[in-house]
Amino acid sequence: MVFVARQEHFTCTHCNADVQPLENGSYRNHCPVCLYSKHVDLDGPGDRKSSCGGLMKPVGVDHRKKKGWMIVHLCESCGKQIPNTVAPDDDITVVSGKKSL
Repeated sequence: MVFVARQEHFTCTHCNADVQPLENGSYRNHCPVCLYSKHVDLDGPGDRKSSCGGLMKPVGVDHRKKKGWMIVHLCESCGKQIPNTVAPDDDITVVSGKKSL
């Protein structure tokens, strides 16, 4: 899997929050307010090769031994499911109580 590191500012398509890049060396791919993401990657994080462009809804949380807490996103357009690492400033209460699909 390819990983392209991207530190990008963006406006959330779901809630219109102004989202700044993380400053701790990590990379953000979802909104810390509503936890929505956008389906823009195809083969790996940061490649921006997906033509889908659908909203990725946070549908659950999961814990992985090597990566820690993950937000499970489900594309509302094509149904693809992708786990993403929780960022330090994420409002994880948005998906609290939900389990991984």
